[in-house]
Amino acid sequence: MLLEEKIQQFPASPGVYLMRDAAGEIIYIGKARSLRQRVGSYFKSSGDSRYHIKFLMAKVADIEVVLTDTEKEALLLENTLIKQHHPRYNLDLKDDKTYFSLRIDPHEEFARFTVVRKRPEDGARYFGPYSSGSAAREVLRQMVRMFPLRHYPLATCMSRKRPCLYHQIGQCSAPCQGMITREAYAALVTAAMLFLEGKGRQLVAEFKRRMSDASERMLYEEAARWRNLLRSIEVTVEKQKVVLRGGDSDVAGFYRDGSRVEMALMFIRSGILTGSRLFSFSWELDDAAAVTAFLQQYYTDAVFIPKEILLPFDIDDRGALARLFGELKGGRVSLLLPQRGTKRELVDLAGRNAMAACRERDEMEATAAAVLADLSGRLHLGRIPNRIECYDISTIQGRFSVGSCVVFTQGKADRRNYRHYRIRTVDGQDDFAMLREVFLRRFRADNIEKNALPDLVVVDGGIGQLNAVQEIVAELGLKGSFDLVSLAKSRVLHDAAAGEVRKSDERVFLPGRKNPVVLRQSSAPLLLLAAIRDEAHRFAIGYHRKLRGKEGIASVIETLPGIGPKRRIALLKHFGSLQRLKDAAVEEIQAVPGMNRTTAEAVYRGLRND
Repeated sequence: MLLEEKIQQFPASPGVYLMRDAAGEIIYIGKARSLRQRVGSYFKSSGDSRYHIKFLMAKVADIEVVLTDTEKEALLLENTLIKQHHPRYNLDLKDDKTYFSLRIDPHEEFARFTVVRKRPEDGARYFGPYSSGSAAREVLRQMVRMFPLRHYPLATCMSRKRPCLYHQIGQCSAPCQGMITREAYAALVTAAMLFLEGKGRQLVAEFKRRMSDASERMLYEEAARWRNLLRSIEVTVEKQKVVLRGGDSDVAGFYRDGSRVEMALMFIRSGILTGSRLFSFSWELDDAAAVTAFLQQYYTDAVFIPKEILLPFDIDDRGALARLFGELKGGRVSLLLPQRGTKRELVDLAGRNAMAACRERDEMEATAAAVLADLSGRLHLGRIPNRIECYDISTIQGRFSVGSCVVFTQGKADRRNYRHYRIRTVDGQDDFAMLREVFLRRFRADNIEKNALPDLVVVDGGIGQLNAVQEIVAELGLKGSFDLVSLAKSRVLHDAAAGEVRKSDERVFLPGRKNPVVLRQSSAPLLLLAAIRDEAHRFAIGYHRKLRGKEGIASVIETLPGIGPKRRIALLKHFGSLQRLKDAAVEEIQAVPGMNRTTAEAVYRGLRND
């Protein structure tokens, strides 16, 4: 049966349609108010003449549909299926896990902020997201200067005999030592959350009221504390500028360059611009579909949903998305298309941010491409090293030996493809044998199918390491499949007569060449190679320390009464480090599967040598 005939039998009801190519792979998933009308529009010569639609339809061999009762259910099902199948022509926001948030549970005793990646439905409050862990920690540092909440796990705080250093510098109110009441501490938590919500002016009024109330009751120390908080808040609030009257809004900016799309979201809380976030992805279909898909995936992924979302242009599913977001939020949500005034200016500003981000990305990619081409020319490589892999070994006298592989794609760290290797077949200190094991495991036939071969392999070391790797590569039958180099670190030159400390140059060794290539020490190609080498070293050492830590906690746990293999493994999985186990309260230890109150108390006392 022809597709056109099959489509005529589709019902005129809401649902989801799945387009497949000749191999049966799902290449696009969409939703519709009327399946027959929406899917049929793709095949009408007068209906949709957009280039992107023609490009998609040239690959469609079959279409199947899934019926739903309402358009909102179709939206939810479409979102679920996209995340399950990852179709080529659908938007897939894969980078959310790289963002960080601040978490606080107001119901926790003497609550504190922590930096987290995931945002589960656990009843806690989450603020962000922030573009990096360092950005989130910087916000946290600013917060504790204004709101002196505790820094450490509660068990650690309660085990102290005197206040910590943070209390002495005014960044902790020392609830563990009874220096602040539970009610006053809860007020600090509430104030901190209000501040992160952008409600600084509301805080100023509240702190003034509390300061006056404490003064009238002649509680001068408490009044002074509210006065100090008030001053720090006012300094911050004065720097903020109201950009929009009213409540909370998100402003969406859009920019397109061919199939590349850049989205910018600006976050306005209580009328104040509090931050922004950028998204870059490839999209073959039309602009309205891109914005719809982006909004649908972003706001259904456990993020804060504001009362208003300002759009750069109209989209087909605006009403259905507003109803869906309203249900997720638990209140009314409006998707607006401002035409004039401040809101339109904000949308235009978000669009300019998206355009600037796209151009900056282009410039960075062009710079990276130039550096890679320069590196290829200077080292006489057989190809442009778009994918570079670097290997390193970390061991202490043959114990806890590990290997690391880091990957740089187009000159940037590709952390999704980093790999650790626990050395299994080598006893003692034999770096060459360890490197051989790592290469044998990395370049197995089944592994090569999953992970493409690199263009360049970098080994930490000198000519000896390079020759060893050459032999391993030849043994694997991969000679000539990629380029090989080794990078020898600079070393201090010992010269007692010299007036200052001198270092040798970083040296690059090439196969078949005895003397190293010495690149200009500040040149971009050498700096790139050094950064890759240092990253491999950092990654290997991190895993090495982790294994040593687990071995340490395992050996300590095994000496505790009542702890057998099963309980030891359960404690290792739950706490991860000896310090975290030492910091845990009896109740936390008891909560581990397989533990009871008696054993938990024995572990608690054993770790404290009681």
